[in-house]
Amino acid sequence: MDPCAVKPEGRGHRAVEPALRTAFSEQHDPESAARELAEALASPELGFVLFFCSAEYALDDLGSAMREAFSGVELAGCTTAGEITPKGYCRGCIVAIGFGRRRFSLSCALIDDLAAFDLIQAQRLIGGLLENCRSLASGDHVGNRFVMTLLDGLSSSEEEVLATLDTALGSIPSFGGSAGDDNRLAHTHVFFDGRFHSDAAVVVMFHTPLPFEVFTAHHLRPQAMKLVVTRADTERRRVLELNAAPAAEEYARLVGMSLEALTPDIFARHPLAVRIGEHHYVRSIQRVNDDGSLSFYCAVENGIVLTAMRPAPLLDELESVLAGLRQRLGEPALILGCDCFLRRLELESLGQVAEASRLVGRAGVIGFNTYGEQYHGMHLNQTFTGVAIGSLPPT
Repeated sequence: MDPCAVKPEGRGHRAVEPALRTAFSEQHDPESAARELAEALASPELGFVLFFCSAEYALDDLGSAMREAFSGVELAGCTTAGEITPKGYCRGCIVAIGFGRRRFSLSCALIDDLAAFDLIQAQRLIGGLLENCRSLASGDHVGNRFVMTLLDGLSSSEEEVLATLDTALGSIPSFGGSAGDDNRLAHTHVFFDGRFHSDAAVVVMFHTPLPFEVFTAHHLRPQAMKLVVTRADTERRRVLELNAAPAAEEYARLVGMSLEALTPDIFARHPLAVRIGEHHYVRSIQRVNDDGSLSFYCAVENGIVLTAMRPAPLLDELESVLAGLRQRLGEPALILGCDCFLRRLELESLGQVAEASRLVGRAGVIGFNTYGEQYHGMHLNQTFTGVAIGSLPPT
C-alpha cells in the first residue's frame, strides 16, 4: 500500500462541528485498521459511520472487523480509487466519518438488483428512508435533508438507477460517487448491513438542522472541435465509430497522439463532453479496446455530438470552489467530497498532488476518488462533487 501524499497541515482530525468526527488508518491489517478508526471516532453520541476504503484490503476480513469494532453503530461505505483523508490525497488506506445523533439522523438502504430497479421500488425506498429519518430526528427540520448514493462503479447501471431515484426524491438534493478498485477496473464494492456487495448501490439519507450545500464543479472548457458518435454499443458503453471512422483512430487524430500513446493520463487531459442546455457534461473514456473501439465510463449512444474539452488549471478551480463554499456557509464543519480519479491522474501527471492535498486538508474535505460522480440524478465524470456541511452558531 502506498503512503499518503503529504503530511497534515492545519486541520488534522478536528472538525468545527462537534457532531462530526473524522479518522483514517494506514494499517494494512483489517482488524488493526478498524480498531484504530473505532478508537478515534468513539463517542456516546456516535450514531452512524460512513467509510471509504482501498480495494487492496481483504474485504471479507475488513467487513467483519468493522462490524465488530462498531458494534451497534450503523455503517455504510464503498471501495475507492484513492482516499481523501485529513492528510489529503492518499492510497491504500481507509477513512471514516462519524455522525453524532444530536445533529444527524441517518438512514440507509441497499439496492441489490440495479438492472431491475424501477420507480415503484424507488418510491418505496425513499418513503422508507424518510419515515426512518423522521422517527430518529429530534425535530422535523423541513428542507434539511439530502441523499448520498454509492454505486458499484463497474455496473453500467448508473444512469437508469439515478434517474429513477431522482424522480422519487423530488426536491430533495442528492449527490454521490461510484465505487472504485484502485484503477484495476475489475471489481468494485459498496458496504451495507455488515458486508460488501457488488452490482449494488447504497442510498443514505441525511436529516440535519445544520446548513449545507450540495455542489458539483469541474475545470474543463469547451473547444470548437466536435465528434459525432456514428456507431455505438450502448449496452456496453462502447463507441465503435466517431465521424464514421474507427473510434480510437479518430480520437487519436483529435488529440495528436498515436494509438499506442492513448493512456488514462491522456484521456484525463483530453476529455470529451456532451452539451445539454448551456452546460457540458463530460463523458470520460475508460480504455481502448482490441477492436479499435473506445469504452466510456458514462452512457453513450448513436448520434450524440461530443465536444472536445481542454482543462483549465485544476488547482485554481479547486481553490475557487472551496473559497465559494466558505463564503456561503462560513467555515464548513465538513466537505464530503467525491472526486473523479481522472482528476487525480491529472494532478499526478502534473506533480500537483501535494499542493492539492494541502488545499483539501485545510478545507476539511473527506471522501474518495471515484469512477463517476452523481449529482441530482445525473451521472458525471471528471468532477469534484459533494456536500459542504456548516455549523450552527453558538447559543
